[in-house]
Amino acid sequence: MRNRIALTAALTTGLLALTAVSATAAPNESRTGASGDARACADVKLSGALPVPPAGMAVRQNVSIGPDCTPVLGPARLVPKAGPVANAQAAPAAAAADRQVRSWSEMYDCCNIRMTGLYTTSDWSSDGTVVTTSSTDATQQWNREPWNAGWSLKSSGKSADCVANCAVSTNVAEASFTYKGIFDPTGNVYANTHRTTVALKADGTASCEFEVDLKNTFIGWNWQRGCE
Repeated sequence: MRNRIALTAALTTGLLALTAVSATAAPNESRTGASGDARACADVKLSGALPVPPAGMAVRQNVSIGPDCTPVLGPARLVPKAGPVANAQAAPAAAAADRQVRSWSEMYDCCNIRMTGLYTTSDWSSDGTVVTTSSTDATQQWNREPWNAGWSLKSSGKSADCVANCAVSTNVAEASFTYKGIFDPTGNVYANTHRTTVALKADGTASCEFEVDLKNTFIGWNWQRGCE
């Protein structure tokens, strides 16, 4: 019961953070791709945070692009581990690690096709006072089309402010993607950039923060993010 109360409090904290999701978008009347809606949105920026759940569980949330290019937040759901992250190219846990947390940030179009995704796997050990050791790996996935077209990885990187003997190890991963294919042969219209920040703490807890920048998007696209 105590764990359930603590998890409820953590999820409430995460939801409060998510109510402050930032989003800016400008309508783009020159429609350049099939979307199921005549409205396009330019320069959309979204952000939010989720708490890390107990072992064996995952927290997920969807954010869709709604009318007037504003974000529509879905509920943060606590579920058993399963789904998109199970198929992500995540590195195995280090044998000496006490804890592991995995995160995912994925953009889907209106037909529920995953366009781009960033995934992280973090392992860390602590003695209750400091993080003794930590490491984070990041991988990316993107959708390709026939004839060597579709989304491409433009750049990726990761950094950590501290990996040993620190109260908190803050790890940042980033991936930028471009698109050139059926819906835009020029390669100048679409671009997605994902950034994920995972904070690993000495008390064995962790948190996931997410950002995504969309050069152009359509109403009905949705961002799926989570951690476990």
